[in-house]
Order: sequence, then C-alpha cells, then structure tokens
Amino acid sequence: MSDLNRGIMKFKGADNPIIIAISAILVLGGVAFLIVWGLQSAYAFN
Repeated sequence: MSDLNRGIMKFKGADNPIIIAISAILVLGGVAFLIVWGLQSAYAFN
C-alpha cells in the first residue's frame, strides 16, 4: 500500500497514476481558470 492510499484517499485504486493525473489536471486547470478570470475581471481585457 502506498502513502497515497491513506488519509482521505481511503479507496482502492487511489494511488492509480491515471487517477492522480486526472486529479492534477482538474486542480491545475481550475487554478489557471481562476487566475485568468481574476485578471480579466481586474483589468477588463477584452
């Protein structure tokens, strides 16, 4: 059992590299979206 299969990730397959990659893409995509949205709102780039 890897360390990724402990704590809040207590389900089988939590340490699957594909699941980790999808989660990372979703999180980083969300952060990038918020940064772009914030800059557009602050500076009104159109």
